[in-house]
Amino acid sequence: MATISSLSFTSLGQASERRVPVSATQSFCSNFEGFRCRTSSISDSSSLRTTNSSSRMVIQCMSTVTDLPTVSDTKLNFLKVYNRPIPSVYNTVLQELIVQHHLIKYKSTYRYDAVFALGFVTIYDQLMDGYPSDDDRVAIFRAYIQALKEDPETYRKDAEKLEEWARSQNGSSLVEFQSREGEVESILKDISARAGGAGSFSYSRFFAVGLFRILELAKATEPTSLEKLCAGLNINKRNVDRDLDVYRNLLSKLVQAKELLKEYVSREKKKRDERAAESQKANEAVTNA
Repeated sequence: MATISSLSFTSLGQASERRVPVSATQSFCSNFEGFRCRTSSISDSSSLRTTNSSSRMVIQCMSTVTDLPTVSDTKLNFLKVYNRPIPSVYNTVLQELIVQHHLIKYKSTYRYDAVFALGFVTIYDQLMDGYPSDDDRVAIFRAYIQALKEDPETYRKDAEKLEEWARSQNGSSLVEFQSREGEVESILKDISARAGGAGSFSYSRFFAVGLFRILELAKATEPTSLEKLCAGLNINKRNVDRDLDVYRNLLSKLVQAKELLKEYVSREKKKRDERAAESQKANEAVTNA
């Protein structure tokens, strides 16, 4: 794992950025690199090769889809909606997330589903837990999803729907969705069919975290619960296990980074208070002289 000698973030309520020395501290931002999602090219191309036997010339004609937005376009869309400074301890991961989300969204096999939404919402809420402003946290979420040309309300509603359903389940009922009827059961059946080859499905680590959250809320702690759920959904359990390990490691680094942020803010506040007290004493001494 990489290490850093400093942790930078924008001072709360200010547009300027400061750097906080943190010796021998692992960078959770660097560890976030391990959370990058596997992607394939988002450009569809075809080639036609014609060989002239006499001149041995090869003519290649390439056609590329050019109407898809770039990562820069998506980032710009985000900044247009939300242009206030974001502390770097949060912003660094947000920028990584939006890149990954963009690449997933514009894959030819992508299709939105509620488990994917639950996974993203879970990661976002973990990341932004403790953010200085609740209103800003909501605004950033809306700007992020809108930048990807999707509906933030749909993400939230679908995540809440799955969470409510999962809380009413247990390890046994959770994996029996194929034999039951219901709104969430239908969602899971659709995912299973698509992942099994009946339609477009693109596995991602957001999806893996969504599965983790469902199991967590259902209190399905038995090792076989994840195995059976993955089998029912036609998902490779090894991929899920690997991605959940990365997610847990990310959360650990995120907690460390936030603690450093709190310590820094507390230390700076103490220094400001001490300087203000010294200034007041000096002013009183001048007044009384």
